[in-house]
Amino acid sequence: MNGGPLDGVRVVDLTTVVVGPICTRTLADYGADVIKVEAPAGDLLRTMARGSRNPGMSGKFINFNRNKRSIVLDLKKAEGLAAMKRLIANADVFVSNVRPEGLARAGLDYKSLAPKHPKLIHCSILAFGRGGRYYNRPAYDPIVQSLSGVAGTLARATGEPRFVPMVMSDHTSGLIAAQAIGFALYRREKTGKGEAIDVPMLENMASFVSSEHMGAMTFDPPVGPSGDNRLLTPDYRPLPTKDGYITVAPNTNPHAFGFFDAIGRPELKTDPRFDSPGSRTANSAAYFEVRKAGLAQKTTNEWLKIFDELDIPAARYNSIDDLLTDPHLTDVGFFSAEDHPTEGKIRRTKPANTFSGGDRSKLTHAPRLGEHTSEVLSEAGYSNAEIETMKAAGAVR
Repeated sequence: MNGGPLDGVRVVDLTTVVVGPICTRTLADYGADVIKVEAPAGDLLRTMARGSRNPGMSGKFINFNRNKRSIVLDLKKAEGLAAMKRLIANADVFVSNVRPEGLARAGLDYKSLAPKHPKLIHCSILAFGRGGRYYNRPAYDPIVQSLSGVAGTLARATGEPRFVPMVMSDHTSGLIAAQAIGFALYRREKTGKGEAIDVPMLENMASFVSSEHMGAMTFDPPVGPSGDNRLLTPDYRPLPTKDGYITVAPNTNPHAFGFFDAIGRPELKTDPRFDSPGSRTANSAAYFEVRKAGLAQKTTNEWLKIFDELDIPAARYNSIDDLLTDPHLTDVGFFSAEDHPTEGKIRRTKPANTFSGGDRSKLTHAPRLGEHTSEVLSEAGYSNAEIETMKAAGAVR
């Protein structure tokens, strides 16, 4: 047993790259026993991402697949597919980001599995929702960022369409999928019944963008243009100080008025462009120009001391590398050292959330390809002789 709120929940994970592995890593981090089913070639992320010491164990794969067990099954072989179905028979949750038609051909869709396994929670992470013309098209994160308006928000802010330089659609949709599985597990506790869950990436990201930026177009007819002009202002970013960058968020009147005093512009407190949250939002570009000019007067540390005394939200700018030495993250032990059996010393990030009822106590390394094949098949009732026969046939590895 692993401890954590999902202790005792078994998940069969037929996902690859990012969106699915983020979902199942979240479940694993909080106690679920996640069995990662890989094809003989392994998850694409094992080799696609930059940075590794050994083939098939990229740093990105390690980060997205901790606390899981890996089993290799060739689902194109009858014995491999039969083993997959036996694993699902003993699982609480089945997660996939395989296109639905492929699942149906293999008999791994909800319609095929539900009659025999009525308590199974079947989660399909899709690029596009059923019933739409894009359904069953292939997609990766940049496709979804492009279609959902994410790249469009950056075009509004910077003058050209750009992708957020993270696989944000994958991360967001993967976390939403984990959340949906938690909802379904709760309902199963009350009803005893499993269900099918569809998590379409485009619709989730379109909801994300629309909630932020539909704004005045919420009304029919619209009462103004789309877009939160505060967020789309080009200077909505870390702003330069004398020796670096800082981010400051003086949104309430006490914060804004304290900020005006700090930069030596007390007269702005009665300026009709800046005397209320609404007026500052309506004049976001001018407000950010004031911030930018004021912050250039002092160093980052000088400003941080002043803003701390005034209780104004502010923070220094961290680069990606700076995260490793951020004092708060150090205080909470966010990064810790791990000795991986094949990859040597690595850094592990801890799950961000904690539960007073107990967290996962048994932390395990990201698995090598097929590391747990024999172990998992034995748990499913296969004898050693049967496993060896399946290996010889190439159905498992």
